[in-house]
Amino acid sequence: MWVVSRLLFITEHFPPSLGGVAVSANRIVTALCSLGVKVDVIAWTRALQPGVVESGGENPRVFRLGRYREWDTTFPHTLNLCDWLYATAAYDRIWGHYLAPAGFFAGWVGRLKGTPSIVSIRGNDLDRDMFPPGDFARLLWTLEQATVVTAVTEELSRKITALTERKDVVHLPNSVDHEVFRPEPVSSGLREQLGIHADELVLGFCGELREKKGLREILDALRQVRAKRPACLLIIGEVRPSQMPKLFEYTATEPLAAHRILVTGALAGGPRAVNQHLQLCDVYVQPSLWDGMPNALLEAMAAGCGCIASDAGGIPEVITPGVDGVIVPRWQLHRLAEVILEWANAGEQHQRRVREAARARVIEHFNFDLERMRLRSLLSTPAGKQVRVHGQLGPQSL
Repeated sequence: MWVVSRLLFITEHFPPSLGGVAVSANRIVTALCSLGVKVDVIAWTRALQPGVVESGGENPRVFRLGRYREWDTTFPHTLNLCDWLYATAAYDRIWGHYLAPAGFFAGWVGRLKGTPSIVSIRGNDLDRDMFPPGDFARLLWTLEQATVVTAVTEELSRKITALTERKDVVHLPNSVDHEVFRPEPVSSGLREQLGIHADELVLGFCGELREKKGLREILDALRQVRAKRPACLLIIGEVRPSQMPKLFEYTATEPLAAHRILVTGALAGGPRAVNQHLQLCDVYVQPSLWDGMPNALLEAMAAGCGCIASDAGGIPEVITPGVDGVIVPRWQLHRLAEVILEWANAGEQHQRRVREAARARVIEHFNFDLERMRLRSLLSTPAGKQVRVHGQLGPQSL
């Protein structure tokens, strides 16, 4: 019997927004709805004028709120929307997706309304507020006041315990649709359409390329690889606008290599189109400087790519080096080009074995069924009880 029948979900990013937070928010909301929970989503956006609200859908109902430049103006308007929603619906839980601002806001509204709150930690949201000029006091208040804290990686769980001594963090890893992301024949004419040369080694990256994802390291690796053999970089997504000066700096010093950086932008075909583009990659690179559990890496592994990644965040919880991928320690990312060339020369049999193992690992450990089971355990326990979620106690004083 369900304890939770209606839930208010707060997030800064939700489709059609791009990025891992939007992807994971949509996936979790979809899973909750499939479990019979009625979900209302409040999603802040810059696509609307500040203070404007647009709504749509039945389950989930999505309320998009145009955010102001400053959060101290955005929050009161959001609270007005919450007041109206609470007057029309009785919420059993409020969920903040990302530590701040969504987690903080969910914790505050939960205290105001007497609603148990869930705060999900996704990655560098913890580190961002831990160090100056982050808001450490707000971080601690959010972690201590939340009824339930979930973490996408075990590494984040350890950090939260070190900060707050709460040992009841629920591990809620990402999952991927391995029916959509799967090996398939390369789409006819796609290489030519993108301008990939027949003799080029294709380095792939998916998502929004920026500093934390290893933008400089990828560009340096492309330059070094191209000194040895023809190669291009396929960015399935885009470069964050604030990072464009770094790209321009690179192209000014490497004008020939600049023409071999291929950026698709947002793909109209959605995840299936992303999978088609992943099939073009001879190697997928994820040299993150800090990260949580990258959705894009899981998708690339499910798609059958050979993946080279750093040891940031929860990536070592996903890749077993030499078995289902390659890990380059962050302090050795200057060797990324060398490792890429080693992979390219490793031989088809070795590459196939690693790619197949990568897909098998994602199917076994990061599938939708496991995520739904974890969510069911998280939300179906009566107040004051605890539930064991895959071998650990989760905080179920809901």
